[in-house]
Amino acid sequence: MSIGYALSLTKTSDFCYSSDMKIGIIGLPQVGKKILFKILTQQKSKMPDNSKDIIPGIVSVKDPRFDKLVSMYSPKSEVPATIDISLLPKIEKETVSSGDIFTKIADVDALCHIVRSFKDESVYHVDGSIDPIRDIDTVNSELILNDMIFIEKRLERIDKDLSRKKDTAKEKDKEILSKLKVHLEKELPLRTMSLSEEEKKLILAYQFISMKPIVIALNIGEEDIKDTNLLDSVKQKYEKQKIGVMQVSAKIESEIASLPEEEQKDFLSELGIEEPAVNALTRCFYKTLGLISFFTVGKDEVREWMIRKNSTAPEAAGVIHTDLQRGFIRAQVIKYENLVSFGAEAKVKEAGKCYVKGKDYIVEDGDIIDIRFNV
Repeated sequence: MSIGYALSLTKTSDFCYSSDMKIGIIGLPQVGKKILFKILTQQKSKMPDNSKDIIPGIVSVKDPRFDKLVSMYSPKSEVPATIDISLLPKIEKETVSSGDIFTKIADVDALCHIVRSFKDESVYHVDGSIDPIRDIDTVNSELILNDMIFIEKRLERIDKDLSRKKDTAKEKDKEILSKLKVHLEKELPLRTMSLSEEEKKLILAYQFISMKPIVIALNIGEEDIKDTNLLDSVKQKYEKQKIGVMQVSAKIESEIASLPEEEQKDFLSELGIEEPAVNALTRCFYKTLGLISFFTVGKDEVREWMIRKNSTAPEAAGVIHTDLQRGFIRAQVIKYENLVSFGAEAKVKEAGKCYVKGKDYIVEDGDIIDIRFNV
């Protein structure tokens, strides 16, 4: 039984349209978070002014491969991959002192830190001047400090418990937490720390904030869109902290988003830009979350699916529907590059480039998959 037949039998609500992983947008006040969030999520309505609110949204991943497949198949339905994203409260004295911002950060899987790099005297800066490095360090320090405080409190509680009676599990807990504390004291985030598989399991229950992947988006002025000096220096400085960095001009992206689609290409051409920076930002989110894409194609539908890197073929089938994973027999796989090169599935098969894979196959980014199953 093929995938197309299975999909026709099942309710739409049974399918996974987006990853269960979430990105949280953070940053200091007046850095352009709200503007970029609206552009990314294509929200048209007015957003709440209350800085304590979490504003949820969904971002469609801009993948040129998906667009190419849609142009090849002209399907009745086209479904791009999407990522859940939330605009979190501002990082300011009130949210930091109350701990409110950290509670909300704990609920997301990765962070996008918007950093102000544009100059505009009409827009104030909380520290009175524009200094991206200072602002990045300020936020990073707050995240590290929050983890440090949590660990210190946890260790105090464990010591108190161990003074009453011996507990092997708590002793192991104390050992790993003490190790993490030493790392944090060096002002290094926990995501840069090498941990054994056993240690990773021990801290699985803790939602350490500095363990989360981070993308820094430098919100630059329109006059700096072709200047990569700041971008290069920030990348170099934070490379060892495993932080992804890119730059985007919220002002320009807002202008692009306001134009009809047919006028956007001309505007981009005038600026010497291939695509809106927010498109690259969505792909950066993808990479940061450790995700890859595979596709299902046909005249009825072209769809992009998200899975974790190093997932097996049955796991990919399960993203589409649990029945496909439960009854998995094999996967027919065509590489995206081969399909584009040969121009049609039939020609790919004639060339012997259509592969049949079993349960041990590790799905690769860009695979076009047809699942065979029986339930």
